[in-house]
Amino acid sequence: MFALGPLVHHRYGEVPSLPTLFTKTPLTSSLNYSHRRTPLSIATTTFKSSYRLVRTVGATETDAATTLTQTDVFTDTFPIRRAKKVEGKLIIKLDKGNSEGNWELMVGCTLPGKWILHWGVNYVDDAGSEWDQPPIEMRPPGSIPIKDYAIETPLKLSSKEKEVENLQIVKIEFNNNSSIAAINFVLKDEETGAWYQHKGRDFKISITDCLPGNRETIGSKKGSKKWPGALGQLSSMILKSEGVDSDGIESTNDLKGTNKTSSLQSFCEEHPIVKEEFVDNSVKVSVSTCPETTKKLLYMETDLPGDVVVHWGVCKDDGKNWEIPAEPHPVKTTNFKDKALRTMLQRKGEEGASALFTMDQGLVGFLFVLKNENTWLNCMGNDFYVPLSSSSALETLSTKSQSEGSIQNVLSDTVESESSPISRRDALLDPTTSEYTDEIINEIRSLVTGISSEKKRKTKSKETQETILQEIEKLAAEAYSIFRSPIPTFTVDDISEDIEPESPVKICSGTGSGFEILCQGFNWESHKSGRWYQELQEKATELASLGFTVVWFPPPTESISPEGYMPKDLYNLNSRYGSVDELKTLVKKFHEVDLKVLGDAVLNHRCAHHQNQNGVWNIFGGRLNWDDRAVVADDPHFQGRGNKSSGDNFHAAPNIDHSQDFVRKDLKEWLCWLRKDIGYDGWRLDYVRGFWGGYVKDYMEVTEPYFAVGEYWDSLSYSYGEMDHNQDAHRQRIIDWINATSGTAGAFDVTTKGILHAALERCEYWRLSDEKGKPPGVVGWWPSRAVTFIENHDTGSTQGHWRFPGGKEMQGYAYILTHPGTPSVFYDHIFSHLHPEISALISVRTRNKINCRSTVNITKVERDVYAAIIDEKVAVKIGPGHYEPQHQHGNQNWSLAREGRDYKVWEAS
Repeated sequence: MFALGPLVHHRYGEVPSLPTLFTKTPLTSSLNYSHRRTPLSIATTTFKSSYRLVRTVGATETDAATTLTQTDVFTDTFPIRRAKKVEGKLIIKLDKGNSEGNWELMVGCTLPGKWILHWGVNYVDDAGSEWDQPPIEMRPPGSIPIKDYAIETPLKLSSKEKEVENLQIVKIEFNNNSSIAAINFVLKDEETGAWYQHKGRDFKISITDCLPGNRETIGSKKGSKKWPGALGQLSSMILKSEGVDSDGIESTNDLKGTNKTSSLQSFCEEHPIVKEEFVDNSVKVSVSTCPETTKKLLYMETDLPGDVVVHWGVCKDDGKNWEIPAEPHPVKTTNFKDKALRTMLQRKGEEGASALFTMDQGLVGFLFVLKNENTWLNCMGNDFYVPLSSSSALETLSTKSQSEGSIQNVLSDTVESESSPISRRDALLDPTTSEYTDEIINEIRSLVTGISSEKKRKTKSKETQETILQEIEKLAAEAYSIFRSPIPTFTVDDISEDIEPESPVKICSGTGSGFEILCQGFNWESHKSGRWYQELQEKATELASLGFTVVWFPPPTESISPEGYMPKDLYNLNSRYGSVDELKTLVKKFHEVDLKVLGDAVLNHRCAHHQNQNGVWNIFGGRLNWDDRAVVADDPHFQGRGNKSSGDNFHAAPNIDHSQDFVRKDLKEWLCWLRKDIGYDGWRLDYVRGFWGGYVKDYMEVTEPYFAVGEYWDSLSYSYGEMDHNQDAHRQRIIDWINATSGTAGAFDVTTKGILHAALERCEYWRLSDEKGKPPGVVGWWPSRAVTFIENHDTGSTQGHWRFPGGKEMQGYAYILTHPGTPSVFYDHIFSHLHPEISALISVRTRNKINCRSTVNITKVERDVYAAIIDEKVAVKIGPGHYEPQHQHGNQNWSLAREGRDYKVWEAS
């Protein structure tokens, strides 16, 4: 893995996509860690102009067989940072001490670095699984208390454990007759900030038998149940490890009233771990002119280890379009799909590798990327570019300087929107970027100025203002996709907070009308009846009367799994839910009662019909009879011959390579067929983490859906087993995906769901406000593209992967049905005892025209209560604490519209 950005998509259409700066690699492990991402500075290339360089050229290339005196046009060194894996062991040893009742726990690590043991204890009479600080006599020398719940103790190089080389250890002594029930810990690498955990959870050493989960703790050989807790944050820089004995840990429940008994046994466990350290390398390029032939000689050398392949081409103008130059080419050069050349660099012993390239006059630039150890690397997300003439080199340097100045001006201008500083990295990649972004900024300013002036004169209609805002959103998405700052640099919703759109409005696939209320029309068991389409048809009128505007249907295609999420023949719509004719009848019925319908489109993966010559299932049948070129190349399970995946792989089925022209063409035709022949109005897009959002934009623009939403679901941020208050990094990933689609699709607000879990489970309602006093999920940054929900077929139903806190569902619905964003109600909830309460809240939302861009004023946020005013029309309170809107807004009369267990909703009268 190399610390270089991804290759720009479609630069020349044929180069495999490259990994981002931090990538996820699926690893079987028992040790996980969470890593706080820190900015990594990579120097940009510099351009030099030197003359009369004398170089001895090896006699391996045409025109370069003799020692020549040449004129140097360009020389520079491009820095490369790669990750080197260092293997070691984490050793956990429990043994008896020197006197009766005394025990000693040793934690050791053989990896180099500065290691810290972050640890705490559970006491016998504790309730729950919270850490406590150990007694002072139990703390080793050098220990430092962390707040009121943990201790940090540095590991030190052991002189006694000579059988293990470079072992750093810490020893904790305790008495078995004390009130300690368990010791919990995680290991921290102080140099990198990485946290080592056990399967994403804390290590737990049980001291007594009173722990219900003591048979599952470290050192135990019995059982295999897993203890609940926060999933360890998946960092994009991977540390791999495999456990030896324990498969999981069970949480500590209420310990009060239990009798402490001891059955401690000595044990020693070793967990192999792998740490990745960054190593700096470089590639040096020099361009000169041969005085005898006037051809350009480009000499390239690098200190990268192992085999190095240069994927290269030339360009004849500033457009930087890849072309194959005329021969001669270096030895070990092959043609890659008539789009580029690939050359294996010649090894120079242990010192590195090099090659000499000879090119004709008239070429403007030399473009390349490198492949080393099966990993592609480039120059900060772009192709390496080398000018081939003095004028082009000077022009490149001049353009670079001007671009920096221009973008600095854009940065200063954009800060006016109260956002954080914008990263210039992506803007510097293209000399035309600053000019392009200046145009976008100017357009946005013009539109915003127009709204402001018309608001003052109150002459422009709400409908016209809405149209302008939608144009601003499109421009903001373009600008944002260029700058890519750690938090949104521009959100249209900040501008439009005091503007209420009125229906009818211009329809946008990312928002629908803006007043949509979504219902998921199935659960995980719906396929079992074999007649779900007929059953759902009977509920069409009721769903419309409740106030829903859009209903999400299950996946319609033939599927290996009965639920539909392992599609096989995309054109075969006879599924476990019903026949294709029943589906058409169902869609027609919903349209008759003025309900839009979403098709569940599984575009990331597809199950094959046949095996290839190696017995791998990657040959497809049916109307879309693709071969293994349609499968991504970096999933070893299915041996695809396509390009590398542009997202995260789904390992249960072949991942489709959307970079292939024929794949995109076929999928567009299929989606258009579903729109026309079946009548779907829009899409719910499954597992969009698996492929680039730009492809989604392509599909949306062709199919023109009424509404579209993607499922981008990954882990939130946790520390020490607790959810972090700041979830900006998590919602940023969802925002990034929406931006990649240019706002043509919204996304499920997984961030808001996770924060609601923590707030309601732990009575920590302060979590529902971010540092700027706004909602902390996607709905706080880009509400018009946030689809809020509390449950779906994966998280709830009979799967229960991430079930909403029991008995608190109505607090969740009180939040999402009164707040901006597009709320989604789960089928199991609307057709349950919650029906009357959900129905009443939908009525409040509809009556007060709460929409996806409504404004939120958080009026109270404390440990036991959250309250907000939405559009000055609706007030909501969730939590057991007290709140009355009259105390906050004395000039307004409020009437109670609905109340239930720990929630209230008022309307302004």
